[in-house]
Amino acid sequence: MGDQTSFGMLQLGLKKAMPFLLMVGLQCGSAGMYIICDVTLKQGMSRYVLIVYRNAIAAITLAPFAFFFERKTRPKMTVSIFLKIMVLAILEPILDQNLTYLGMNLTSASFASAIMNAVPAVTFVIAVILRLEQVKIKEVRSQAKVIGTLVTFAGALIMTVYKGPIINFIWSQKSSHFVQSNDSSDKHWLTGTLFILVGCFAWASFFILQSITVKNYPAELSLAFWICLMGAVQSAALTLMAEHHPGIWAIGWNSRLLAPVYTGIISSGITYYVQGLVMKTRGPVFVTAFNPLCMIIVAVLGSIILAEKIHLGSIIGAIIIAIGLYAVVWGKGKDRLSPVPMTEEKNAGAGELPISAADITISAEDRIKIDKLVEASDGQVHVLKLHK
Repeated sequence: MGDQTSFGMLQLGLKKAMPFLLMVGLQCGSAGMYIICDVTLKQGMSRYVLIVYRNAIAAITLAPFAFFFERKTRPKMTVSIFLKIMVLAILEPILDQNLTYLGMNLTSASFASAIMNAVPAVTFVIAVILRLEQVKIKEVRSQAKVIGTLVTFAGALIMTVYKGPIINFIWSQKSSHFVQSNDSSDKHWLTGTLFILVGCFAWASFFILQSITVKNYPAELSLAFWICLMGAVQSAALTLMAEHHPGIWAIGWNSRLLAPVYTGIISSGITYYVQGLVMKTRGPVFVTAFNPLCMIIVAVLGSIILAEKIHLGSIIGAIIIAIGLYAVVWGKGKDRLSPVPMTEEKNAGAGELPISAADITISAEDRIKIDKLVEASDGQVHVLKLHK
């Protein structure tokens, strides 16, 4: 009996922690994407071709899983859903990936990942405007989300504006063979920053539209497949218009092959699926709140692999971002624990369902309390009141 109860409590704990573990894993994968793509693009690979291969590989990878796992639960494709998928493909594969790659090529991997931390702030604002996120400024959890978002953006801004002295680490003493001596990124720093900022807005809009689409098309694998497929088709058409040399499509057994395979499987296929899965229960702001972790990982890997210099401003900004990240996640956690008043149930969104008596479940801890009370009752009937 005790072993079963412990196992049940362990399962409950893992279920609660799963969204956090999934998002941390995604940020680790995204950090690898920044490093690999930065190396590949600075070695001369066309960003248009990289995006085509990335989304094509992602679609091929997701296709068998979407077909077998969701063949009985996949809803019917409608014109409205297909149009949303087309817009999603424009926002992420076309706008965000193109502009982010271009901006990263003009600046650096760590700088691009730092600027993209504006995504939680932009996503939060858009979600509030569209009434996907409720803000009650008198409540502590809403204050935590607002302040945390602002603090996160402020930390990223400090990393961008203030550099400070270089902090030398043991691994940063050696220069990397990936660094090119003719790097002219400083000359186009402002232009690259503007491209990344536009890509940031496109990515935030993608999160919002994805959270809306997944409610009408609750098949995460199939949705991710369609986004990647449409992204590959649209990117191929854009590449044919922008590039006129057949040689740009050539790849070999080097970073030109590693970059599209890695980004296709990890950064597009798995990321789209996991994001949709987590958004169904946690919402888009929770997903984007983990983006600062990617920046920290990229800063460390960039100093090791690309020999990028880590400045004092980056360290200060990372600490501030971590504080803001905790505040946003704490506020979102309180949203899930707080009950919905009866007056608000009538105004709930299409994706929110009121709680009925049949939906109430008893946790493993409460079951232990019930068992002890029943054993001590000697067959008499008692009224049990459970407290959270």
